Amino acid sequence: MDINYELYKVFYHVAKSLSFSDAANDLFISQSAVSQSIKTLEKRLNQTLFIRSTKRVALTKEGELLLKHVEPAINLIIRGENQLCADPKSGVQLRIGSSDTICRYYLVPFLKDFHKQYPNIHIKVTNGTSQQCATLLERNEVDIIVTNSPNPGLTDMMEILPVKKFNDVFIANPESFPIMDKPISLKELQTHPILMLEKRATTSIFLHNLFLENSLDLVPSVELSSNDLLIDLAKIGLGIAFVPDFCVEESEQLTIIPTIKKIPPRLLVAAYNKDIQISDGGRYFIDCLTANMNE
Repeated sequence: MDINYELYKVFYHVAKSLSFSDAANDLFISQSAVSQSIKTLEKRLNQTLFIRSTKRVALTKEGELLLKHVEPAINLIIRGENQLCADPKSGVQLRIGSSDTICRYYLVPFLKDFHKQYPNIHIKVTNGTSQQCATLLERNEVDIIVTNSPNPGLTDMMEILPVKKFNDVFIANPESFPIMDKPISLKELQTHPILMLEKRATTSIFLHNLFLENSLDLVPSVELSSNDLLIDLAKIGLGIAFVPDFCVEESEQLTIIPTIKKIPPRLLVAAYNKDIQISDGGRYFIDCLTANMNE
């Protein structure tokens, strides 16, 4: 089917903004030209892509399916154009996706080293949950992600490389929870207020599954989007937090609670799209991460 790329480009902008007028502004064309392009595309595909009303525009199921395939293609073309047109003096861009926790407690030294080796390459870090980062990579909105594993968002289309092994731990203020003298069971932990990440986080899914495997129903007292906030709340005695060990520093205010059941270790992994050639800078960054795994 011979369809002009410009029609897909118009579709992409309307689908992302859900506004014909906003798409027209982004593309520097008239709103009527946008409307006509969408009508032409719908006619050639013999599908209705948008539900139009006086107040809003929404994608149909067919439109959502098309966007899922068009978006990565558009982003890949934009990436190629940016690399071709980049000023040699300013270098190119390395786009990294990762969570706030992984960025702060793991990636900072690697980002520092990368900037030293490639000072002309601009680093763009996009933060999100592990599953959100996998989606960004699938859409070609980032070049590399560093994420927790297991992660249901990772696919066979991605090259996945382990970079760090870690354990999740329960932490609490010892004055508020004087239960540190011996390992305790998950069932006993269940009787205390549990502080954890919100349900969409891979760490939260991991902990819920751990309790289910032991026929226990986990009902957290607090769910947040930040491990740093969980640590702060644990310090003031609000509850027992569940966080990765690499972001914990034990102190008088914070101690790790040992458990009878050994919590399975997890991995941090770096991932990139198999079918897209990675830049020299990107390869250097990944090599540094994987070398750290082998140390």
